[in-house]
Amino acid sequence: MARIQIDLPDATAQAARDAGLLTPDALSRLLNEALRRRQAADALLSIADRVAAANISPMSMEEINAEVKAERAEMRKRASGH
Repeated sequence: MARIQIDLPDATAQAARDAGLLTPDALSRLLNEALRRRQAADALLSIADRVAAANISPMSMEEINAEVKAERAEMRKRASGH
């Protein structure tokens, strides 16, 4: 297990302590969530780069909404056993 020391402004440290965020478990959860978000953002940017390289034209908001509705309908259909 690694030990990490950080310098924070006093007010930030006190607010974090009061909120229970300076415990090892809380800090681990916060860091893991930040890492997950960073990985998701990297994956999206990677996809965006591939889409741009493939010269795929952007979808309109109406097209996106139609795709989302169709996928949700398909998910409901599978969930109901049909």
